Amino acid sequence: RTMKRRDTGMLGERIALDFLKKRGYHILETNYRCPRGEIDIIARDKDYLAFIEVRTKRSLDFGSPEESITPVKKERLRTTALHYRQSHRNIPSLWRIDIVAIELDEKSKPSRIELIDNAVGDD
Repeated sequence: RTMKRRDTGMLGERIALDFLKKRGYHILETNYRCPRGEIDIIARDKDYLAFIEVRTKRSLDFGSPEESITPVKKERLRTTALHYRQSHRNIPSLWRIDIVAIELDEKSKPSRIELIDNAVGDD
């Protein structure tokens, strides 16, 4: 049976959470939603507040996972991050937006996981 996109996304997020925890990220929230958009994972990484977009793909027919993030999506991530920062206290003032790119093989096992930190700048 083919996995639905949503299932693929959920699997990718579980893989990403595990991967980030092993790298010392302290997970604060998952699937944070506000009127502006949503962010898959919010975590602390040392002195930084990291907003993490997880991109999971099963095939590279349409480019790599990280290439699927459009300028509009980047803008939405920035405004959602800003909303979170304005509405939460006691969070690091330093922040960045990271991407976890995951490629799955035909058995739904990750064939590639890459953390691209500060992937979405202020531009």
